Amino acid sequence: MQVALENNIVFVVIEYLAILCWGLSGGLAAIRKGYDIFTIMLCGWLTALGGGLVRDVMLGALPPVGITDKGYVLTTLFSGIIVVVAHPEITKLKWTMTVIDALGLGLFAVSGTAKALAYGSSGMTAVFLGMFTALAGGLIRDIFIGDVPMIIRDKHLYAVPSFIGCILTEQVWRGVSYG
Repeated sequence: MQVALENNIVFVVIEYLAILCWGLSGGLAAIRKGYDIFTIMLCGWLTALGGGLVRDVMLGALPPVGITDKGYVLTTLFSGIIVVVAHPEITKLKWTMTVIDALGLGLFAVSGTAKALAYGSSGMTAVFLGMFTALAGGLIRDIFIGDVPMIIRDKHLYAVPSFIGCILTEQVWRGVSYG
């Protein structure tokens, strides 16, 4: 499953788009707080790649992909530059950002679960790591900038579909493994 995700151009494009949008989201959060350019870039990177960093450390997949994959790192840096230059226009794209954010959340939940299973984790551990991959970037961002985490203050249940996606990914993985 992990190999299929990595070799499918649609999933790769969605993943990079999700990284870009989550980087934009993190940068915009830092701008709303009035932080400097370095903090904007760091906040974007933490938002886009924070969950994967923690997942990889927990799996022992070192060094984490969030610091070794040049494409991921450059995408987050690019998103930070975009935010610094064009933040008034980006805030107008609320609906588009929400849709792409949802796609990214789903993809990161599935890819995080699949990576954990590929590393030999149990089903429960894989679901937990998939959820962490999908949700931890925003959690880290909010703690970093001193906000109540979005997962607590937002009334939308975006963690529930992520959880269901992780469980379904684990079930499909097991089904494929057992033929």
